[in-house]
Amino acid sequence: MAPKIGPVVKVSQELLDLLNRAIAREIQVSIQYMWQHIQVVGVKGVAVQDKFKQTAISEMKHAEKIAERLWYLGGTPTTKPDPIVVGGGLKEFLENDTKAEEEAITMYKSIIEMAHKEGDVTTAFIFNLIMRSACYFLE
Repeated sequence: MAPKIGPVVKVSQELLDLLNRAIAREIQVSIQYMWQHIQVVGVKGVAVQDKFKQTAISEMKHAEKIAERLWYLGGTPTTKPDPIVVGGGLKEFLENDTKAEEEAITMYKSIIEMAHKEGDVTTAFIFNLIMRSACYFLE
């Protein structure tokens, strides 16, 4: 039987909780973007429909990556999303999405900072990559 390999670094419960909040957020926006992809209409909607779908898929991959890290660190990933706010049309979709991405960047910066303080460079690295994606969306 192979020995169980545990995390090299021991992190605080506070960091584990933040990772779970990040998972809930990623699940939330994944669903949000997917519903927007389905509901967007009109000529302007056709122009962004695929972007909503691709972003939804990307956000779900972020949730998966964070969940894998949390599980490795000894936490249990949540399956519950944050409240989903779709909106009533393209303008509202984009306003809601921009707000969600700005909030994510703020949260991810605090996770990166805490991970560095606790010596968890891998978590910091993962969140730097994910944060770049959020910044790209805002451009």
